[in-house]
Amino acid sequence: MGWTIVGNPPAPVKNCIFLEAPHTSLWDFIIGYLYYRSGGGKLRIMVKKEMFFFPLGLILRAMGAFPVDRKNARHTVLSIIREMESSDKPFHLAMCPEGTRKPIRKWKTGYHVIAREVKIPVFITYVDWGRKRVGIHSEVELTDDARKDTDRIQQIYKELGVKGKHPENFLTE
Repeated sequence: MGWTIVGNPPAPVKNCIFLEAPHTSLWDFIIGYLYYRSGGGKLRIMVKKEMFFFPLGLILRAMGAFPVDRKNARHTVLSIIREMESSDKPFHLAMCPEGTRKPIRKWKTGYHVIAREVKIPVFITYVDWGRKRVGIHSEVELTDDARKDTDRIQQIYKELGVKGKHPENFLTE
């Protein structure tokens, strides 16, 4: 498909979060999923519950997706925390900090709550449609300030210069 892989998935850790941006198209998920699977990993992905209709729901579940109710973000975060804490298998969760494919200035901070509560690493990953590159940039160190950390992550994406499939829908400030 003409994509270049930059870097490799990180050394195996039991649980972690991969922040994936930009998220401007459903194709971002597919490219990111194929990248991760190329390294042999099994990725878990949150997908809005409305997408779990037959037969798409079966395909999504087989790919590691699970339905979330976007109207109840707190419940979703708590259920992910419980799942990670009780899982005996690795739980590698991909999250799009924008939370939607529409342009968003203030990215979501649910990833931060999960990572801090479960004490797991967070990695910055990207799907760059401008240069057709996909990869992991780095692990990000989190502080106690979710908003400040998220603003810093947005700045990292800005400095990376990545473009979304629909660039007008990707805002880093």
